[in-house]
Amino acid sequence: MSSTTGTRGESVTPANPAIDTVADTTDVTALLERGRALSAPVLRAAVDRLAPPMDTVAAYHFGWIDAQGRPSDGDGGKAVRPALALLSAEAAGAAAEAGIPGAVAVELVHNFSLLHDDLMDGDEQRRHRDTVWKVHGPAQAILVGDALFALANEILLELGTVEAGRAARRLTVATRKLIDGQAQDISYEHRERVTVEECLEMEGNKTGALLACACSIGAVLGGADDRTADTLEAYGYHLGLAFQAVDDLLGIWGDPESTGKQTWSDLRQRKKSLPVVAALAAGGPASERLGELLAADAKSSDFDSFSEEEFAARAALIEEAGGREWTAQEARRQHAVAIEALHRVDMPQAVRAQLTALADFVVVRKR
Repeated sequence: MSSTTGTRGESVTPANPAIDTVADTTDVTALLERGRALSAPVLRAAVDRLAPPMDTVAAYHFGWIDAQGRPSDGDGGKAVRPALALLSAEAAGAAAEAGIPGAVAVELVHNFSLLHDDLMDGDEQRRHRDTVWKVHGPAQAILVGDALFALANEILLELGTVEAGRAARRLTVATRKLIDGQAQDISYEHRERVTVEECLEMEGNKTGALLACACSIGAVLGGADDRTADTLEAYGYHLGLAFQAVDDLLGIWGDPESTGKQTWSDLRQRKKSLPVVAALAAGGPASERLGELLAADAKSSDFDSFSEEEFAARAALIEEAGGREWTAQEARRQHAVAIEALHRVDMPQAVRAQLTALADFVVVRKR
């Protein structure tokens, strides 16, 4: 997934024929639609348990209603995690339906994190709509996020089975790591230098942990042993790192019409994402100049009023120093490690092919 020379608003495109030819967007679309269709009724029923106005605020966040409370078919996300949870149940030899509670629980935790992240990052748009804190206020964003996290555990534990307890434990550990990652991400914004290793650890927590859980939780609910679940988690963890590497590229060079965020969004938030950290670690004139600019930015009182050209200049230095290409290569490397993990699990060949296709989709996506 090597990127072409970047200009403002350019989409990131892959340059890996092996990935390009494996990915079948039609099959992946069907998998995502199945994940959404099977999990949506249970997800809606869970949200209905919330007291007003939290139920309405959550419905707005999921895209089921607009800001005036009218029915809407807004973008509720790609449903990658529910799709993975259902496939993990099938990887363990169970029916996809066995993974539905896990799919819903992971989706609830994912959206808990989005509600809080949007507020902490000051993001005013998500999925091409105003974020919850922007429409309903910060207090509701916090409360509804907390409520979704509580619902996730409730959905699992009310099953009352040994497998449900095992699944809840994995979800709780993944959530704690996700929160660790968000805390690391925020703290890194105020540091001049972050190592590549620190950045990968943060992204493994913030993104990898929950995707890893999605890839094992259905299997656990389907009766899989810990070895199988742990190996599926490894697939999901490295897939999460590949996913985040692509996201980091889009956070700087992505097309706002596709991402739903501002141009140079991660640079505007001073995020120490992989392209930035890799560029700073590379050495050379571009790396040194970038370091000088970012150090000055951290002390600037008028950073919020920077022009497009100033952000573009920083993005150009990141690319010149090699940060963009290094991140693209890291996405490919993590993708390969994820696929290798699948071969250590005895599962139906069709399920392995579907998990591979989803991994390919994550790495070659343009959004």
